[in-house]
Amino acid sequence: MTATVVRPHPENPHAGQGPVVLDIGGDVGALVVAMPETMAGVEIEIRSVDGQTHCSHVAVVGRAVRDHTVWSAVFPELSEGRYELYQRLDGRSRLVVEVSGGEVTQASWPR
Repeated sequence: MTATVVRPHPENPHAGQGPVVLDIGGDVGALVVAMPETMAGVEIEIRSVDGQTHCSHVAVVGRAVRDHTVWSAVFPELSEGRYELYQRLDGRSRLVVEVSGGEVTQASWPR
C-alpha cells in the first residue's frame, strides 16, 4: 500500500483535496504547471504579460495519480493570452506561457 502525502496550505487546509474543476471554453482556458515536490505549499502567482488581467494565485499541492503523487499548480480559468508566473511575494518572473481558449495548457516549472 502506498501512502499519498498532501500538504495543506495554511489559508485553506482543504486545498488540493480532490479533483479540480476546469471552467474552459470560448476564450477561456486553463493552465496546469508541473512543480517539484520541494515547492509543496508555495503560492504561485500569475499575471498577464500585458498587465490587462487581474493577478491570481494558487498553492502547489500534491494530487494522487494512479500509484504516485503529482505536484502541480492549477489555474482553472484564464482568459486566453500570455502570462508570467512567479513565486508569490518574490515577484521575479520564472515562467511565461501562452494560454489558448478552450484548452488546457501544460507547462513545467523551471528547476
